[in-house]
Amino acid sequence: MRIHAAVALLLAAGMAAPAYAHTTVVVGQYEIEAGWGTEPPIVGIRNQLVFKVIERGESEGTYSGITGAFTDIRATAVFGGATKEIVMSSDPRPGYYFSPIIPTKTGSYMVELEGQIQGTAVSELIPIEDVEPTSLLDFPPAAGAGSADVEALKNAVTALQQDVRTGAAAPAAEGGAPYDIAILGLSISGAAIVLSAVALARRRQGPAAAAP
Repeated sequence: MRIHAAVALLLAAGMAAPAYAHTTVVVGQYEIEAGWGTEPPIVGIRNQLVFKVIERGESEGTYSGITGAFTDIRATAVFGGATKEIVMSSDPRPGYYFSPIIPTKTGSYMVELEGQIQGTAVSELIPIEDVEPTSLLDFPPAAGAGSADVEALKNAVTALQQDVRTGAAAPAAEGGAPYDIAILGLSISGAAIVLSAVALARRRQGPAAAAP
């Protein structure tokens, strides 16, 4: 029973999570909610900007969807200094709207709304959830340049360790062997520090980025 309860809780959390990323603004008697149709949004993958426009009822928890809300509103997607006017389509549910889009860069997006809803002026810049890199969902993780760098450092450390062992086994000649071994030891230490730093940076980027 505990397992079934835990599974139910996880499913409930997963179903509720997307709503947390949506942003709601209040304009006069209206509430406008904006966000992504599929979350998390991933760069290069087709998605859609979704909107819900409602008016609260007199009783708590009741509301009505506003039809034709974007008839007199210009909607613009904003990323940094780039803008794109988007065409809004009506969902079969009253008050729901969407506009297909393929986000081409990771980072923060916003939606600008200018115009009016049934005579109520609207001028809002609404932030929506950041677009994530494909590494968030990649499986198996693609090997990148960082993986190649880590592998190269590992090979270098292994080669240096073998050189040290070879130098330690050979007889000293004119005091040169101990010096060479000391230099090799310092090289190993330096390579190990760099390797550790790279590994730490990759761990901070997340599990997908840290995979070899």
